[in-house]
Amino acid sequence: MSNWKRLSRAEMAARAAGDIPDGSYVNLGIGIPTLVSRHLPAGRDVILHSENGIVGMGPAPADGIIDTALVNASKEPVTLLPGASITDHATSFAMMRGGHIDLTILGAYQVSREGDLANWDTGAPDAIPAVGGAMDLVVGARQAWVLMEHVTKDGKPRIVEHCSYPLTGTRVVDRIYTDLAVIDIQAGRLMLRWMVDGLSFDALQAITGAPLEQPR
Repeated sequence: MSNWKRLSRAEMAARAAGDIPDGSYVNLGIGIPTLVSRHLPAGRDVILHSENGIVGMGPAPADGIIDTALVNASKEPVTLLPGASITDHATSFAMMRGGHIDLTILGAYQVSREGDLANWDTGAPDAIPAVGGAMDLVVGARQAWVLMEHVTKDGKPRIVEHCSYPLTGTRVVDRIYTDLAVIDIQAGRLMLRWMVDGLSFDALQAITGAPLEQPR
C-alpha cells in the first residue's frame, strides 16, 4: 500500500493559485482551472479573465444568490469584483490574441515533454470536440499552465513523449500541476519542482510517460 496521497482538485487549484504572481491578468479555462478563483491568497492582486467576456471575475456566489446571466466559460455562476467589466467576444478574444493575458491556466488530456498541448478532442467516437478559445489562449498568453490528473482513469500517463490526440498548440505549456507533482517544461526537459509527501521519484517516473529530471 502506498504511503502517499493524491491532491484533491481543490488542493491542485490552491497550489496553482498560490504561484500566480501579483498583478497578473489570468485566464481560467474550463474544468479544474475554474477552481483557482476560490483559492487566491488574501491580498493577492490578480485580475481574472473569462473568454466569454469578463475582466475582473470573482468566485462563485457565497450567499447562494445566483445571477443566471453571469457565468464563466464553464457556464458556472460567478461574481464580479469592484472595477470589473463585461466585454463582447471580439474584445475578449482581442485580449487573448494580442498578448494582453499574462497567464492562462487550462485543463488537458495530454502534455508532451516539449510542451505540446492536447485538450480539445480525444478522438473517441462519442466525444464532442470543444476547442473553445484554447488555441487562441496558448498562442497569445505570455505563459500557459496546465491543471490535470497525472494519469487517466485507466492508469495511462497524461504526460507523454508525443501527444496522440489532436494538438491545441505546439511547445506552449510552461508548467504542469497534477494531483501528484508540479513540473516545469524547459526546452524539452521536464523539471520536477515538487511532489506529494511520501511519493518517491522512481514511483512518479513510473507513471510518467517521458523522462523527468530532479533539481540539482
